[in-house]
Amino acid sequence: MGSPQPLSRPFTLCEALPYTPFTSIVPFDPGVLPAPSIGTASPAHSLVDIVPSQEYDALNQEALGHDQQSRRLQQTLNQVQHLMDRGAVTEFKFKTGPRPSKASSKKHTSLAATLTPLSKMVYEQAAVPFRYPTPDTPTPSPPPHPNGKQVQARAAVPPKASPLAPKAELKTSSPAVKNKASHAQNAARLEIVLPTKSQLERAASLVKPSASPTIGAPVTPSSVSQIPRSDARPQSRQREEPTSLSPQVPKPKDGPVPSTPKSSVRAPSGSQKMGIAVELPKFAFNKSEFLVVPDEPDEPISLSARKRKREGLDGDDGYGDSLDFRQRSDAAFRELKGFMQQVRDAESHAQHTQFGNDYIILTSDNQMTLSSQAQVKAQSLLNKAISLNCFKNVPLEELLRLQQLCDNALKQAESLDFKVETSWAADDAEHWVQQLPSLQVAILAARTTLRMMCGGRDDKQLTSENTIERCLDLVKGVTDGIVIPVAELRSSGNTGELFKWLSPSKKKLVALFNDCQKLFALMAVLISKIETSGTVTSGLEYAASQLVFMETANSEKESVIETQKFDGLRLAAMDMLSQIFLLNPTQRQGIFDDIMSSLEKLPLGKRARTFKLVGGSSIQPVSALIMRLVQTSAGKVDDERHGGRSAVLQSIEDDAEAHASNPNGKRASSTISDADQAASEHTRAIEELTNVAGTLMDTAQRNANYVIKYIVSRALKSTKSGDTPYRNLLDLFVEDFILCLDNPDWPAAEILLRTLMKSVLGIMSQDKISVPAKNMALEVLGSLGAAIAKLTGYVRKTANGLDARDPDGLGSFLRSLAESALERRWVPDQVLAWVGPYRATLEYLEGRFAEDPHLASAITFIVSDWAFQVITIYDKDEVLEHQTEYGRNAYRLREMVEDRQWLTSQYSFKTDVTVTLARLSYSIILLRSPLCQHFKLILNELLGSMNSDQPTVRSKSLKSINQVLEADPSVLNYAETLRNIIDSSSDDSIQVRDSALGLIGKCISLRPELEGSLIQAVLDRVDDSGLGVRKRAMKLAKDIYLRNTDKGLRSSIANALLLRTRDPDESVRDLAHQMMEEIWFTPFHNGENSAISQTTLTDHVSLMVQTVKRGAVALVLDKVLQVLLAPASKTSQASREVCKKLVVSMFELMDNEDSADPAAPSTRDVLQVLVIFAKADASLFSFEQLCLLKPAIQSILTTSDLDASRAVVMIFRRVLPQLSSAHSSFLEEVRNLLLPAVAKIQRSLVDDIIACSWIISLLLKDFHNLSTLLSSVITSLVRLRTSSAKGPFEGKTANQFIRLALILGMIGKHCQLDGKLGGGKDALIKVAPKWSGESVSKLMVDTLLPFADSKFSLEVRRGALDAVGLVCESSPRNYASPNVYATFQEVFESDPPQPELESKILRSLKEFLHAEEKRSEQDPDADVLNGKTEKKRELTVIGGTNYDDVASATTARFLQHIIRIATSTQSNYAHLAVEVLASINRQGLVHPKETSVTFITLETSLLPQISECAFHEHQRLHAKHETVVEREYTKALQAAFAYQRDIASSPRGASKANEKSPLVSKLHLWMEVLKISRSKNRQKFLEKLCAQIDFDVSKLNVSGEIPPHAQYAEFIVENLAFFEYLTVGEVLTVVSAIEKLVSSTGAALAQAIESEVLGVRMDALGADTVDPSAQANPTLPEIDPRRRRQLATGATILHAAWEVRTYLRRLYNMGTNRREAKAKAQAKDLSKAPVKVQGVTGDKLWDDLTAKLTALTTVGGMMETLKSFVDLLRIDDELRVRDEDEDGEDPATPSMDEDEEADEPSAGRGRKRKAQGNTPGGRKKRARSSSQPRKRGRPRKVVAAAEDLDADGEFEDWA
Repeated sequence: MGSPQPLSRPFTLCEALPYTPFTSIVPFDPGVLPAPSIGTASPAHSLVDIVPSQEYDALNQEALGHDQQSRRLQQTLNQVQHLMDRGAVTEFKFKTGPRPSKASSKKHTSLAATLTPLSKMVYEQAAVPFRYPTPDTPTPSPPPHPNGKQVQARAAVPPKASPLAPKAELKTSSPAVKNKASHAQNAARLEIVLPTKSQLERAASLVKPSASPTIGAPVTPSSVSQIPRSDARPQSRQREEPTSLSPQVPKPKDGPVPSTPKSSVRAPSGSQKMGIAVELPKFAFNKSEFLVVPDEPDEPISLSARKRKREGLDGDDGYGDSLDFRQRSDAAFRELKGFMQQVRDAESHAQHTQFGNDYIILTSDNQMTLSSQAQVKAQSLLNKAISLNCFKNVPLEELLRLQQLCDNALKQAESLDFKVETSWAADDAEHWVQQLPSLQVAILAARTTLRMMCGGRDDKQLTSENTIERCLDLVKGVTDGIVIPVAELRSSGNTGELFKWLSPSKKKLVALFNDCQKLFALMAVLISKIETSGTVTSGLEYAASQLVFMETANSEKESVIETQKFDGLRLAAMDMLSQIFLLNPTQRQGIFDDIMSSLEKLPLGKRARTFKLVGGSSIQPVSALIMRLVQTSAGKVDDERHGGRSAVLQSIEDDAEAHASNPNGKRASSTISDADQAASEHTRAIEELTNVAGTLMDTAQRNANYVIKYIVSRALKSTKSGDTPYRNLLDLFVEDFILCLDNPDWPAAEILLRTLMKSVLGIMSQDKISVPAKNMALEVLGSLGAAIAKLTGYVRKTANGLDARDPDGLGSFLRSLAESALERRWVPDQVLAWVGPYRATLEYLEGRFAEDPHLASAITFIVSDWAFQVITIYDKDEVLEHQTEYGRNAYRLREMVEDRQWLTSQYSFKTDVTVTLARLSYSIILLRSPLCQHFKLILNELLGSMNSDQPTVRSKSLKSINQVLEADPSVLNYAETLRNIIDSSSDDSIQVRDSALGLIGKCISLRPELEGSLIQAVLDRVDDSGLGVRKRAMKLAKDIYLRNTDKGLRSSIANALLLRTRDPDESVRDLAHQMMEEIWFTPFHNGENSAISQTTLTDHVSLMVQTVKRGAVALVLDKVLQVLLAPASKTSQASREVCKKLVVSMFELMDNEDSADPAAPSTRDVLQVLVIFAKADASLFSFEQLCLLKPAIQSILTTSDLDASRAVVMIFRRVLPQLSSAHSSFLEEVRNLLLPAVAKIQRSLVDDIIACSWIISLLLKDFHNLSTLLSSVITSLVRLRTSSAKGPFEGKTANQFIRLALILGMIGKHCQLDGKLGGGKDALIKVAPKWSGESVSKLMVDTLLPFADSKFSLEVRRGALDAVGLVCESSPRNYASPNVYATFQEVFESDPPQPELESKILRSLKEFLHAEEKRSEQDPDADVLNGKTEKKRELTVIGGTNYDDVASATTARFLQHIIRIATSTQSNYAHLAVEVLASINRQGLVHPKETSVTFITLETSLLPQISECAFHEHQRLHAKHETVVEREYTKALQAAFAYQRDIASSPRGASKANEKSPLVSKLHLWMEVLKISRSKNRQKFLEKLCAQIDFDVSKLNVSGEIPPHAQYAEFIVENLAFFEYLTVGEVLTVVSAIEKLVSSTGAALAQAIESEVLGVRMDALGADTVDPSAQANPTLPEIDPRRRRQLATGATILHAAWEVRTYLRRLYNMGTNRREAKAKAQAKDLSKAPVKVQGVTGDKLWDDLTAKLTALTTVGGMMETLKSFVDLLRIDDELRVRDEDEDGEDPATPSMDEDEEADEPSAGRGRKRKAQGNTPGGRKKRARSSSQPRKRGRPRKVVAAAEDLDADGEFEDWA
């Protein structure tokens, strides 16, 4: 045998690539796949990171220095050999490479020479067969194993015979599949099995030269098969089977792949047999034949690895316990033994001296026990010994001795009376405090004893039942006697004294409570370690329930100790209940019952949430307890612990099917033993998982159903303000569960919320369900929808924020799953994968389990849910690959269900799951839960409820949608969402409209692009009838304005806000002024003069012009400007500067008329805005600007744009007074241009021109022009009067007169020419010789009055009265002239009335009275002109003006005529009269009673301006003269009815604005006025209204189709029905008044009807027997038709009143029983606001009242009315026992008030009588045993009827 051939160099990476699976990735990038290293596909971990260097060096020393191997060294070698066992490592068969063309001459040294001693021993003793196969020689038998074992060699598989890589399969597989498979193979662990040196030498010696070479021969490439490890988990089904890794060399386009040279395959020489020679063929690569496939993150299986089992290790002596651990354990053991020795010594010393010491104290019975210090030290040492696993080595007798000492302290505690009593005195409290040290010793002793019991020892002597019961008694005694009483102590009330006495001992109490908390915790540990008796468990359960629901103080001041100490005890009690619940399945229902029945004790304030979550939030402790119990119920019960009786009881509760399949109650043994077997037998694996975990989630679901059903059923019967707290508790629970929804610590939150969702969806699906119930359901659905939307948003945000270059692949995998979940593309095989979101969540929880043991229930629940999902999806997924994986997971999950620690003991996770990844993993699971899957259904339910019939339901749905929108704005993507919101904004209900506006605001804030489609809905609500709606719409519109730059949009908003400045409500007006300042003036307060600022100012002017042009805001904008510029405004100076800039900018726009911009405003429009600014403040204009306007005056007669001309004149009229005589030439020119135009221009321009001329004349002190004009006009009028003597003139002459009269009137209105005529006076005297020459206005009136005579035409008379009125406005003394008021009187008294003439007089009176108001209200301090204060006017008369006498006299003359006009029609003509009356009322010109009736009447007008004006005046009168006005209320009520009947043609008492609007009382403004009065006055008013219904039936006027009093009474009762009452007392007043009315008047009416119409005789009522034949054929007496109509009218009135009474009782939830209402109406409740019952509307009442009035038109209808009224009073529904199927809302029988005397003569006869002879069969009704024989005489009215009831409360109807 020749020398072995040296090995050639190893291949480089690129050279080896064609023979590896990496060929599917082109080009190869080390960033995509790491370069492989020897041993693993990824860089191998350093040995230093695995084994401590000290131990490794020690082993090397032992291997080097000792011929005899130590036990430790041999054990290590055996362990390493075990790891290298062929069955535990992957074996590869490599292809043989081609022979190298030239052998290397370099000598290679053996690698074994450089190994460490330990490594060399492993190398020499390891037996790893290895060979170099050749294609032409058979594989020889392997050499014998060094230890005598036979090693079987594996034959090489020829390439053609390989069934693992068929060509057809490779051709059909896609590049993506190849890439995926190759990547997975390279991610697996690779290990090469090498033979030992001795084996190679022995094998070489067996080879002969003539034999076929077996080693070192060059071979052709062949398949390399990977044998997977048993614990390595493949990613997919394709990777489970051995996969061919032979490279498929692609064929290039240019030709075939070059063949291998012959020299590379010839037989090797002998010198080459021991080497490896590989020659690479030439490789042609065609890039076009490959595709770039994006990698999809797959399950990161590399993160999970099976833990290696430690064989040959002796438990505690293995590698798990380090030397440091053993040393610490030994030290703890010695320390504990030393302590026990000290205790024995102290015990001996105490026994000898009979005195205590540091370790031993003597009890009251002279028994020895450990002191407090010794107890604390003992517990510390015991804890250390238990944790270091040396407690089991402590001698039992030592522990029993220690336990006996503790037992003495427990015995002493039994003799202590430590219960806290509220009746204690100070000495008792002090004595109790002195006992606390002894009690504390007992508690510490109990803790020490329990610590020893829970140490894990199996010694039964330590777990004495008596000792446990003593500990239990101590727990119960401390709970009942100390904890609960101290928790209930308050600083006030009957416990105040005890609170004060115990407060100084706060520190002692705190220490005691801390010890109690620890004692409770140890008791919880005890019952988990030891199976205790039922007595112990029940006692602990009761004590824990008490602590969980104990009532603590709401503030620290009210508590003896810090409330947090109670919270700690409460948490310990929760742990106790959870432990009992876990360990005792038979008691679970009882625990739930106790918790549910105690919910009423829970606090609802800020102390409700005291349980801290990990994230920092807080929930209710009971919420945490319920979730923990539900989670616990999803776990498997420990059968070993609960054998015997418990197992039998549990089996009894199983269903019949489970019992039949498993009659012995034992679980069938599992046949699946590992994951590989489960993968191959997946069906059986699923079945075994179903047997173990199939019903666990069902149990949790049942418990969740019980909890939710209990809470919801009681919440449906309570309100948020009711006596029971369940409605508020439901909200708290929902908030808590939602807060925990995405927290993996509380997985039960989802199942509870899911159950709640199903419950409330069931409520919404019911047809007959109350409105509060629907509102509750909608509120819950809104919260659930918002929670789901928030969860979705969190998943989206977190997934997008994950780093794509995740090193371990978990983040990428979760990101892919999150994207699929958000797109509703579910991939259950990945969600339920072994290394998926479930596993990541569990690893996160397991990592925190040591810190928080309570996570056990969460882990159990998630495992059970995982199992349930696998079981559920298995039958639905038919993919074999997926089913195999489900089977593999089923085995693992079964093991995890049966053993909670199986996962951590069998598998490891190579990365730490962060909080973010854990929460994302759990959120992905939640998105697949039924709760989140129903999100669209929840949203549809909310959207559908927006169309409900009930306003509150619609409003609640809008608020719920708002919640969802806040969490996820993508809800707006649904088209129906916006459509329903817009429709709701115009709803009939104010509440719904307000909610819709709030939702619109939310939509706009979330999606600003929606403003264009929603702005109109907002603007429509700016003038809404609801005050709150208007304000919300205005604020929303302002925000939209500030965010937008579109002029059209801004103009629309500004127009709407400007109109609100004259809103009826003052707060709205103030808000509108504030908003206009903020959007139009505040942005320009900075005072910038830059080009950008100037451009912005110009745009703003264009906006203002556009706004004024488009609407009626010109009438209000000047008022807005006046408010802004008023000295009282804080920003007046800044606003003034802005206004001046705006005026300048407007003049610049006028100069730019030739602008090509189509959006530029016209000159006319700009002038209109300038007029508004001039009216607001003339000082904003300068003289230069007036000069710019003068050209418009020059063309006043020729221009076609009269609006522009008038605007210029109006500006001059306001601004000219600011000028001085220094501008005389300008003023003269203006006057000369204006005056000639008065003869040809329209009325409005004449007014302004005359006014301007007078101003100019005053400034120039030149009145010649006006004097000349006056003379000319009067001369012409005198001439016309002279010509009229021949006859009235018409046509041209009449028009000439009208023009002359207008000019004269305007001169009289604006010009005070007395003493200023100059030479013109003589000319006037010549024309009017009778004129005295003093009063020019008198001359004018006298000249005009003759033309107002009736002989002239209506046009002439109208012109004359108009001119007279104009003159009298400025010269009011003329009103008192006899010829003037006589002419006015003639006009008012004309028959028929002449509204056109009356309106001229009224308009003149209106202007005069308004001027008087302004004059009387003028502030003297504000009269400043040019910096000089005018002289204060003298008060010549009361009132402060010189014309008060004129105003009073004129008002007295024409008041009745003005009232007649105001109440005779509903038109603008009447509105004019109302305005005159309002001015008269404001000035106090007449007595309040003269106008109060009129104003109250006019409040009911259908014309808004009339009713609004009357309302304000009535309000003013009532505020000043309430007593006087109240006396007129009866008269006002009758007048209002007459006005509605005759003028409005609607005698009904209520009306609707439209068909969808609710009914509104016509007297609602009257009630609005009364709101400023006291409640007692309002009740008095209501009693007066009810009294107006009463009548004397014999005096009723029954003429007409509907009798007048019937209409009047109907008007009153309908108003009473639809009033908006302020207090409960007012409602009760109305109800009681109606009941008294019907009881008194109705009784007499019913008797008359019975006797006169129905023929019921008095003697028949008292008879014992009645002839049946007489009853069968009654003979009705004849009655006068008028009498019958009177009785029917009275019955209709009273029946209608009773219907209203019943409606009010139902509407305000007062019941239908009058006594019930009185019982409810406590004195303190009478002042509260009444609450309407949802769903009760007045439509049915309206229809019933309409039908009752209609019945009076026919005889049949009247008879039916009479009978129904008698039945109403005869049948007592208040006392009758109703059937179960009755509605219970029928009107009750009116009865006499309890305090009313029964035998009152005026009350009439009784009305509750039994109909004799109407019993079945005609038999007599048996009298009650307690009844007395009837006395003779007339039956009593009510009391007698009540006493005459049957025992069963039944009443018979008339036959």
